[in-house]
Amino acid sequence: MEERRFGNTDLRCSAIGFGTWELGTTQYGEIDVDEAVRAIHMAIDHGITLYDTAEVYGPYTSEELLARGLGDRRKDIVLVTKVGFVVADDRSVVGDAAIVGRNASAAHITERTEGCLKRLNTDYVDLMLIHWPDLATPHDETMGALEDMKAAGKIRHYGVSNYDVSMMTACQEHGRLTANQIGYNMFDRRVESAVLPYCLEQGIGFMAYGSLGFGLLSGGLKPDTEFAENDWRGKGMAFGLPLFERENFLKALRVTERLKDVAAGYGKSVAQLALAWVLSHPAVTVGLVGMRNERELKENIAAVDWRLTDEDREEIDGIFAEEGVPTYAQARQMTDVSRGGDSHAD
Repeated sequence: MEERRFGNTDLRCSAIGFGTWELGTTQYGEIDVDEAVRAIHMAIDHGITLYDTAEVYGPYTSEELLARGLGDRRKDIVLVTKVGFVVADDRSVVGDAAIVGRNASAAHITERTEGCLKRLNTDYVDLMLIHWPDLATPHDETMGALEDMKAAGKIRHYGVSNYDVSMMTACQEHGRLTANQIGYNMFDRRVESAVLPYCLEQGIGFMAYGSLGFGLLSGGLKPDTEFAENDWRGKGMAFGLPLFERENFLKALRVTERLKDVAAGYGKSVAQLALAWVLSHPAVTVGLVGMRNERELKENIAAVDWRLTDEDREEIDGIFAEEGVPTYAQARQMTDVSRGGDSHAD
């Protein structure tokens, strides 16, 4: 498995990261817990060393399930979790409904970190991220708390998630970000214009979530696919973009069908093509992918042993243009989404 370094830091991990949003919620459909635990075991055996979770995945259930899967192999991996949301006290409330606000104050993130450590059955987190921007809390307060927790040995590194360049710049005045985690895939290229160049210039690692377009690039969705009632994609929006609205969804599937031919030229699947596309950007440290079973695990691993050419990328862009599907390269930045509209936790 290829290994990469987070910017200018000493933190290193596999190019593919095990994303656990799907393990902590039924918003992607039901999961087999025992099968998911086996997938975690196999992922470690196959060289995947980064495991990404958050307290609001569930909430809490993703961290608990990941701890169960890791067992005594916690020391062998890079553990990432996230805080910064206010979660409803009633554990019967799940998914987005459990998120009642944002809070990146020093007191809140310090308290919530202790909860994460307990659920993850560990003394420290390798990388702690502030999940979404809290515009009510000054960045210096948040960064000060992260620095204090680092000094105390609770976290090794810290960073942010879904922050734009102006926010990262403000944070950098009071500390040193190791990473930013934002959605990035062929359909959503908003980070290319500013965030990725900034991360590359500043030596900040970049973690891409939604690498497979939340299923659009998996090859498994069909025109007659009907999302379950509790599946967030059925609402049409994906982090501020109308990717799953009916007309856009059908166009996206036509793109995916054509991308299958590009992938087949290399003996690969469209999912492997999509992941290789994300990993080919020089600013990307790790591509996060959900892996709920052995089949998904093996397919994802096979995406890192090849590289796309410039001609491949031009052909991919041409397919999007011919099908009239925007790549949202110039769309509003994630900070706009964070101020209203999309409520998903990732």
